[in-house]
Amino acid sequence: MFENLDPLLRIFWFVAIPTSLIFVIQTIMTFIGVDATDGLDADFDGDLSHAEAPFQLFSLRNLINFLLGFSWTGISFFTTIENKTLLIGLAFLVGSAFVYFFFLIIKQVQKLAEDNTFKIDNTLHQTAEVYLAIPERKSGKGKVMISVKGAFHELDAMTEYEKIPSHTMVKVVKIMNGNVLIVETL
Repeated sequence: MFENLDPLLRIFWFVAIPTSLIFVIQTIMTFIGVDATDGLDADFDGDLSHAEAPFQLFSLRNLINFLLGFSWTGISFFTTIENKTLLIGLAFLVGSAFVYFFFLIIKQVQKLAEDNTFKIDNTLHQTAEVYLAIPERKSGKGKVMISVKGAFHELDAMTEYEKIPSHTMVKVVKIMNGNVLIVETL
């Protein structure tokens, strides 16, 4: 079957078939959670990893994406575009576009990865509502409801002044012992 094809079309097919199989395997592995990294370890002593770089340009996944776009564009437009240089150029541009679009997708997915762990330090200088009355001058603890990064937390609170009744709005001025908020009325 392949013996009668034009040599350039044969090359496109020989690239497209294994690349498509590898792409399907990568996709299945990604969805079942086996795919843990975006690249392969390099066999040379060059530092290609950058702490702030979310995307490796030279990785197996990007090579597969490039070859997928390159080969299938070449196959698709082989009979339409007779100029072989133009065809290879178009295939190269589409392969590069596949890598670029993958970069955009990864960038958008990384925006979803946000650290929403609760840190009591994030309550400092925030407003809260007294949930359980706070006794005067650090003579006991009350409770406040405070929103941090969109989640409500019920935390112990004390005051350095007069008693603060329930449903009063307060401001966090200090954190004592790493887990008790010192508040004052607004």
